[in-house]
Amino acid sequence: MSVIYNRIALIGLGLIAGSMALATRRAGAAGEIVGTARSAETRQIAAEIGLVDRVVETVAEAVRDADLVVLAVPVGAMGAVAAEIAPHLKPGAVVTDVGSVKRAVIDAVGPHIPEGVHFIPAHPLAGTEHSGPRSGFAELFDNRWTLIVPAEGSDPAEVDRLTRYWQALGANTEQMDPDHHDLVLAVTSHTPHLIAYTMVGVADDLRRVTDSEVIKYSAAGFRDFTRIAASDPTMWRDVFLTNKDATLEILGRFTEELFALQRAIRTGDGDQLFDYFTRTRAIRRGIIEAGQDTDAPNFGRGVKKS
Repeated sequence: MSVIYNRIALIGLGLIAGSMALATRRAGAAGEIVGTARSAETRQIAAEIGLVDRVVETVAEAVRDADLVVLAVPVGAMGAVAAEIAPHLKPGAVVTDVGSVKRAVIDAVGPHIPEGVHFIPAHPLAGTEHSGPRSGFAELFDNRWTLIVPAEGSDPAEVDRLTRYWQALGANTEQMDPDHHDLVLAVTSHTPHLIAYTMVGVADDLRRVTDSEVIKYSAAGFRDFTRIAASDPTMWRDVFLTNKDATLEILGRFTEELFALQRAIRTGDGDQLFDYFTRTRAIRRGIIEAGQDTDAPNFGRGVKKS
């Protein structure tokens, strides 16, 4: 593989940035990878495990002479980080991000980007419920989608270069408008997370079901809710505060559907329930056929041997 960016700076060294570093190294797509994080402990761990080529203490130092700067911090912190790095960005550099919301990031980061620097937002649709510098792995983006969401006036050549970089990391890529991105993610990610948090919260509130029973008898459905609900709380707080309109719209639709199912259960309308479940089952088949999950039993999880 050939080098796409001579020097890459990762701001934030959690799951996504760590996986980017490892996948970049696997692809030989960068000459040097520099990283920094707000937490001294995170920086120390990243240096110990050799996550990047060089760990530095400040964002100013990290972005100096970088050809690609990746903002891998919670969405709510991106504006402040952009303001901090702006004076230190070299002309011609590309600034991108990995945030789960795009319109709010464009509004927060865009005004701080200096003339002659390219801002090209992006969003890798990949992740796990784990976080921190030890959680990354090179294969995270393989056959997953990364959405490239160019800001107005983005240089097509630089958009193409960033696209090639993500493809080198193993991702499929597609361009998308920021508002459409936020609506799509409200359906596929944000609202499901909110529902998972709620379901786990409901179980916690139902004192007729003891904590030990909830843990001991967790069948696949509830267990998968808890996996989703274990995601990073700072990141998800920021997602809901910054993608408010789209999430509320989808949540409203969800509530209407839930009421319809409630009515079907109350009135004993088995045909409606059967038809609804048949339709939704087809979506699962589509996800498997698209290679975005496995149809192996137990969601492809390995069975632990005792």
